[in-house]
Amino acid sequence: MELPEKLLKAVKQFSRLPGVGEKTALRQSLIMTKWNKEDLMHFAEAIKGLSEINHCKKCGMYCDQELCRICTDSFRSQATTLCVVESVTDCLAIERSGHFRGKFHILFGVLNPLLGIGPDELKLDELISRVENENIEEVILAVNPSVEGDATCSYLKQALPEKTRVDRIGFGIPMGGSLEFVDSLTITKALENRRHL
Repeated sequence: MELPEKLLKAVKQFSRLPGVGEKTALRQSLIMTKWNKEDLMHFAEAIKGLSEINHCKKCGMYCDQELCRICTDSFRSQATTLCVVESVTDCLAIERSGHFRGKFHILFGVLNPLLGIGPDELKLDELISRVENENIEEVILAVNPSVEGDATCSYLKQALPEKTRVDRIGFGIPMGGSLEFVDSLTITKALENRRHL
């Protein structure tokens, strides 16, 4: 059966989402055809708004203004501990644990020469400059345990100022696992059991 072009376009866009196959995308699109026009317009505006989200100029988190709510928090702006993570979802996972009250820095990846991801692509110079300029005393490397994650941590340990204490997050997280899917208690324990590099 031939479906209208507009419906097929919606299905194609939904199926681009991770974990959404063609059947699920079709089901979601068909459900949305039952929505009233106003609800569809609100949904479309919310999706369109994603293109206008900014990255925080300090840490990289998503925000509406120049700086995110973490970087504008008066208590955290005085913090001397910086937690370095791979992605926004890792940052959100640590925030959900409610245990860490310092600053964040999001790398948006790890070193991977095979994919052409080096220190310049991760803007590691910005991280090092931030550690120096914000008088950071301790850096917690909350990078997922993998070969690339280990290489990234080794590089940062050598590149950061010697006076800065560098810890790696505790390994309560399985090798090859992702912070995004770990429960809050495990993240809290991993932060408590971090080790000095």
